[in-house]
Amino acid sequence: MSLKEEFDKVAEDVKNVKTKPTDQELLDLYGLYKQAIVGDVNTDRPGMIDFKGKAKWDAWESRKGMSKDDAMSAYIKLAKEVISKYA
Repeated sequence: MSLKEEFDKVAEDVKNVKTKPTDQELLDLYGLYKQAIVGDVNTDRPGMIDFKGKAKWDAWESRKGMSKDDAMSAYIKLAKEVISKYA
């Protein structure tokens, strides 16, 4: 299975955990996912009252400079931990 295939499979599997992961785990997954799919953040930071949007943007921004393959690998590792913890 290629890295992209494993990434896609784990990205689907992590959506089906029975218990909701912590906010920090969700933000880490989001940041790695966006970095793996899009690359470096390419949008402006959301406004002051968009707390959720800012948190997600910051999680993505924190991965700036990470290659897409490295982000996929890190996402797979974290997602597998989340799946085993909350499945």
